[in-house]
Amino acid sequence: MQDKRHISTGREIPTERYSDQPYVVVTDDGAWLCTITTGAGIEGASGQHIIATRSSDHGRTWSAPTAVEPADGPEASYAVPLKVPGGRIYLFYNHNSDDTRHVIADDPPYKNGECYRVDSQGYFVFKYSDDHGRTWSSQRYNVPVREMAIDRENPYGGRIRYFWNVGKPIVHEGAAFVSLHKVGGLGHGFFTRSEGILLRSENILTEDDPTRITWETLPEGDAGLRAPAGGGPIAEEQSYTVLSDGAFYCVYRTIDGHPAFAYSRDAGRAWTEPAYKRYADGRLMKHPRAANFAWRCQNGKYLYWFHNHGGNWYEDRNPVWLCGGIEVDSPDGRVIQWSQPEIALYDDDSYIRMSYPDLVEEAGNIYLLETQKDVARVHQLDQDLLDGLWGQFDRSGSVTRDGLIAEWQAEAESDDHVVMPPLPAFLARDHESPDYGAKDLRAGFTIEVWLALDRLDGGQLLLDARAPTEQGWALRTTSSGTVEIILNDGRTENRWDCDPGMLEAGALHHLAVVVDGGPKVITFILDGKLCDGGAHRQFGWGRFSPDLRHVNSSVKNPIIAPGSKSVQDGAPDEASAERVEIGSSIGRLRIYDRVLRTSEVINNYRAGPV
Repeated sequence: MQDKRHISTGREIPTERYSDQPYVVVTDDGAWLCTITTGAGIEGASGQHIIATRSSDHGRTWSAPTAVEPADGPEASYAVPLKVPGGRIYLFYNHNSDDTRHVIADDPPYKNGECYRVDSQGYFVFKYSDDHGRTWSSQRYNVPVREMAIDRENPYGGRIRYFWNVGKPIVHEGAAFVSLHKVGGLGHGFFTRSEGILLRSENILTEDDPTRITWETLPEGDAGLRAPAGGGPIAEEQSYTVLSDGAFYCVYRTIDGHPAFAYSRDAGRAWTEPAYKRYADGRLMKHPRAANFAWRCQNGKYLYWFHNHGGNWYEDRNPVWLCGGIEVDSPDGRVIQWSQPEIALYDDDSYIRMSYPDLVEEAGNIYLLETQKDVARVHQLDQDLLDGLWGQFDRSGSVTRDGLIAEWQAEAESDDHVVMPPLPAFLARDHESPDYGAKDLRAGFTIEVWLALDRLDGGQLLLDARAPTEQGWALRTTSSGTVEIILNDGRTENRWDCDPGMLEAGALHHLAVVVDGGPKVITFILDGKLCDGGAHRQFGWGRFSPDLRHVNSSVKNPIIAPGSKSVQDGAPDEASAERVEIGSSIGRLRIYDRVLRTSEVINNYRAGPV
């Protein structure tokens, strides 16, 4: 079954084998102009270059790519576009103009201290287009960048600079600001030290002569944006946006397990002390060494792309999570508060890494672009997802009834069980396929309870919908003071639990378990907060086996009958029912035969236990 969050449902953008940073500007003739770093090899290989392509139908079809830089020239990489009021489009990127074939790096890991990947050094340059991206200037122009300590302290003493950029330019009060990430050295993990700067041009928005464009390097002083105090040496891939009061907001990646952010109240000349991002409830947000971008939307609210786990390396960029943001007042000016997150995109292969996104907003719709480094795609976001994220800040609680298949309340029921229809299957046999193989139904369900535990020891059965063979599902406490869900189809068993330290004995809690058969992810949402592992573990959400067929105690072998989209010939009929035993700690139970979004669970929580 189709799930629009699956990246394969997106609209593909034509590239060569390698595909990076698919960034869009809307041209004055109404087209989307997408610029991409591409090449016939892998990332960093010789032949890496810049192309541009246009779409007039929101990414459904694209023009034949135009080479901004040729594949047989020196490496040209990591382009970001800027459209100025006159319609001209500038494109900024790395260029290995000296055709340097290797640079100094640490030994180990580089043999003899020679790194032959040369796409992140050279010169920061631009070309421009005056015909909406169809053709580009034959000449490229260097952007002067002020030397800082990180340059002087590199192996060349600054004679050769290491740098690159993924952040799109911003415009404020008649000036343009282009991001750049300075690098201090190459070694384990490629970049061993990094920090972020802005290149300010006072006149690029109005000056027609590219040789007369002026540039200033910000912030003032000898260092750019770094990791928070006590953090690691990595502070890179800065993403900037401008708030309604003119403040600059910047978010960027570290290797500390958390994204960093800072504000500037003077257009980038100075910044607040960098800190790690937090949700509106004060909890630290978690993110690995991956791009994390924030965008201001036309309604004045914000979206934030990240990966919601505490890794410190390049891995696990799947799934993609989004938070919604709103501006609020602070003693120093406007700041952004961030919602609880939702899964926005995923791939079935957990090793696939979606990254380097862009956001385009047009005709009331919001589109995300992303790349897995070999395929770039466009995805239209679901409006309900967006409304839910932003609505977390002002929406009063109301219980959703959509998908509710069972409900029980201690005060109203004398029985200690509830009977419900079977839950949706995750997999079924496909009789329309010649090999009768598995069909992923991408279904899911949600269990929601109000509970009060007298004690936090393990082994307390809260809900039990299992057969004597243990096929089915159950909710129980663990010796870690958490609640776990058990999922069993008679062939495989999966389990995951909420974060430690969130439950309090004797207190009334709202707990929801969302079993999402799209990305095969289990999330726990406790008292309106999505569990993210905290300081206890890297992941607060867990994956379950893609081979799990169902969690019904009576289902044996669900299949898809020819010509039918429903589960038949092995699934229970309408007379079948599932019995759920309810423990004494449960005050209210709701069971849904669909995946509830985080925002929906929060609304149910705000409605209270009645």
